[in-house]
Amino acid sequence: MFIEPSLEQYGDGEKYSGWIEVICGSMFSGKTEELIRRLNRAVLANQKVEIFKPVIDNRYSESEIVSHNKNAIRSTTVNFADDILLKAGDCSVVGIDEAQFFDKRIVDVCNELANEGKRVVVAGLDMDYMGRPFGPMPYLMAVAEFVTKVHAICMKNGSLANYSFRKVINDDKVLVGETESYEARCRKCFFTGLKNSN
Repeated sequence: MFIEPSLEQYGDGEKYSGWIEVICGSMFSGKTEELIRRLNRAVLANQKVEIFKPVIDNRYSESEIVSHNKNAIRSTTVNFADDILLKAGDCSVVGIDEAQFFDKRIVDVCNELANEGKRVVVAGLDMDYMGRPFGPMPYLMAVAEFVTKVHAICMKNGSLANYSFRKVINDDKVLVGETESYEARCRKCFFTGLKNSN
């Protein structure tokens, strides 16, 4: 389990040193669940928290991020990564869900927030439905101080899964969906499925 580092001050009157945490993995691996857990701990510690998600993610709620287990925390929906900079204000912790849906500007935004002394906690899919690095996630993982990769259970054989297999025929890079469209798979079952679907 990830234990948050303590905020360290750099002398009297100086801002806290910020950092970036990335939570990544396949669908159904608990990324949003872990994001919510970390943000709730910050709220319990009386830290000012602002949470954001992209407008495309409207599966469960317009005003909350919601895990597959139905745990939820309030959030602000944004169209662009730069909207996060405008709306983060004077908070000390910024949460961002479904980061793979933003363009690469999200990397600069996260760096700017961390450089301002904020703790930035980001969750997202690290690979797309073809098993390729997804959007800005590899870049976020590269600049983050902390990276946590969570895993699901393969729906075919019960082993450790870190791939999101698309069950429906659709070549769009982005297809927002749930169990009707995706299932978690291990490496062997994922690549067997890809081969059989071609």
